[in-house]
Amino acid sequence: MLRSLFSGISGLRAHQTMLDVTGNNIANVNTTGFKASQAQFQDTLSQVLSNAGGPQEGVGGTNPAQVGLGVRVAGITTNFQQGAAQLTNRSTDMMISGDGFFVVGKGNEQFFSRAGAFDFDATGQLVTPDGALVQGWAAAADGTIDVNGPLTDIRLPIATLMGASETRAATFEGNLPSDAVLGTVLNRQIEVHAPDGTASSLNLAFTKTATGWDVAATRDGAAVGAGTVTFDASGALTAGGTLTAGPVTVQLGTLTGYAGLTTVEASSQDGRSAGTLQSFMINADGTLLGSFSNGLKQPLGRVALATFTNPAGLEKAGGSLYRTTVNSGDAQVGAAGTGGRGALSGGTLEMSNVDLSAEFTSLIIAQRGFQANSRVITTSDEMLQELVNLKR
Repeated sequence: MLRSLFSGISGLRAHQTMLDVTGNNIANVNTTGFKASQAQFQDTLSQVLSNAGGPQEGVGGTNPAQVGLGVRVAGITTNFQQGAAQLTNRSTDMMISGDGFFVVGKGNEQFFSRAGAFDFDATGQLVTPDGALVQGWAAAADGTIDVNGPLTDIRLPIATLMGASETRAATFEGNLPSDAVLGTVLNRQIEVHAPDGTASSLNLAFTKTATGWDVAATRDGAAVGAGTVTFDASGALTAGGTLTAGPVTVQLGTLTGYAGLTTVEASSQDGRSAGTLQSFMINADGTLLGSFSNGLKQPLGRVALATFTNPAGLEKAGGSLYRTTVNSGDAQVGAAGTGGRGALSGGTLEMSNVDLSAEFTSLIIAQRGFQANSRVITTSDEMLQELVNLKR
């Protein structure tokens, strides 16, 4: 049989595969986080009709004569170019701007995905649309996150509590006027908390003296401490940088004593009452920052990202998921924005990177290639028909 028949058949198969790949790309033009693929061809083995001959005395060399035996699909590569951003304003939607994959667990297997359309299930677990669990690092009770620890499933139950904390330090800042009349009293208050979160008022009464200011601390009307602050001629503090008011250490070290200004105020304290989780947002580093009913914010966890030496070596596992292969390299897991990993954007999804104009062009190329190879088969058949007709 003619070699051209089999070459034409291989061309039909290769272009059919190209058509399949292109059709899949077009079908996923609106799939979140989808990455387009492209078929690559290469020729198959060539049959040698005559070998090459080296030059000899009086005779020149000859080139080999070979007839190709067709084409085959060399590979189907995935294009991991960044897709466009789609604003959704849903707090659970996330987009990776740059390199990296979300890490998700499904059963006992770990997968990776670029699709950040997540949601919470009935137990507060952050999941993909098909139920895979998004992984990262949970925050400790004080809000610290150990990104070097093992990965866990991200979980934010509605009943998440921020525990109460006793006030141990408070800070007052500003200026005490050096030209104030002797006996002038300035009262300043700050809300502090007991170990169980009960709030009370800590009052500092600053009384002008001939040498500086006397400070008397009271808590809910009961005296809890006293001290003195003094300043030099330039208004710099010379004594009384701290005041012990019961269990609270009051920092006064930044006070100044310039004339004509009365700006002393309470600036901060480290206690808090208990609070329940109201809402959350995501930072660019993947940190889930919770807002609590006590008016404070605290990290709740951090979403992990993974990068690969050869992301094109990942195997598509369906459901917009990938799994590792021997040629992708091991997953290098870390926080967003570190180690070459991209940043995360909340309330945004990454759209498919399929370029419809390029895909429709590929459709035409695949169609014409298929037609051309079918014409080779038709022509070869006509030649065989002529050969058969030699014997009538």
